[in-house]
Amino acid sequence: MKKIFITEPYLSPLEEFIPYLEKIWENKRLTNNGPFHEEFEKNLAQYLGVEYISLFANGTLALVTALQALRISGEVITTPYTFVATAHSLLWNNIKPVFADIEPDTYNIDPRKIEEAITPQTTAILPVHIYGYPCNIEAIQDIADNYGLKVIYDAAHTFGVKHQNQSLCSFGDLSVLSFHATKVFNTFEGGAIICPDLKTKQRIDYLKNFGIADETTVVAPGINGKMNELQAACGVLQLKYIDNQIKKRGLVDSFYREHLDCVRGITCLPLPTGVMYNYSYFPILIEPDYYLERDQLYEKLKANNIFTRRYFYPLVSEYPMYRGLDSASKNNLEFAYKKSRKILCLPIFPSISKEVLATIVSLIKET
Repeated sequence: MKKIFITEPYLSPLEEFIPYLEKIWENKRLTNNGPFHEEFEKNLAQYLGVEYISLFANGTLALVTALQALRISGEVITTPYTFVATAHSLLWNNIKPVFADIEPDTYNIDPRKIEEAITPQTTAILPVHIYGYPCNIEAIQDIADNYGLKVIYDAAHTFGVKHQNQSLCSFGDLSVLSFHATKVFNTFEGGAIICPDLKTKQRIDYLKNFGIADETTVVAPGINGKMNELQAACGVLQLKYIDNQIKKRGLVDSFYREHLDCVRGITCLPLPTGVMYNYSYFPILIEPDYYLERDQLYEKLKANNIFTRRYFYPLVSEYPMYRGLDSASKNNLEFAYKKSRKILCLPIFPSISKEVLATIVSLIKET
């Protein structure tokens, strides 16, 4: 049986991509804001309903640059329930991460815990829209406004998600997207920063290109974070199919819910309400009354070539570079710790067959 992973990238048919490759070869522009880069940036902004976007080689470089662009320093409050890149971007900027616990129902950072964690050294909040579920945007913004803090959203899971009929990426001072191969929308690797105005976009564009303004002028100590033409061409093509792919993911989500809602000891996370969702993940909780522990079910599925992910376990706060922080204490992160020991994300991607889905459900149901 084929190995079935939590996500598999949707890629357009190869014959459709070949003309794009030929065009890149004809243009002799492989990077540095080539024609596909410009087209993708324009089309993506239009699709997401935002004005300004800066494309990146990957989402981690985009996070690092977003913090640089807003000149963030000191301490930043973030969640331990995320991928390590969120916190790593802080360390790369010599910023101290301060972890706050999550809400038990949304798995997103708890605004009440954010406020409790603020000190005179706090300069920003770095929340994550976990599984594409919107954070409590209003409460977080109120806290930021009251204390004079910046808000940068790690929006890696949120491609296409709308909240209050707006792109979820349009909130905060900046939002950062990932187009990694495991995401709903991918360019193999890739990422972007959603910017509020042209001035901010210009600064970000300088920073991702070594700080170069023109042939003889360097205005900032930038890095090389540019998206190349191959990635951009992939993005242009993938955008044509994304709505249909999200619909197919929704059908997979419905299948799981129909067949797992009645299984004792298995809890499916409810879909967010009032949101245009992208079905980026299908997380379930393995409760104490299930006949196996979470890791035992993980190994059982793996033995049958079903590769799930324990997103997010361990917590970022448990890794060696973070666990010495006062905020990394298990007592400070009660809900994050508990949820990380129960969570399991099942395979969800557009091309997964009903036969495979039936096998997954059968393996979970059998005792």
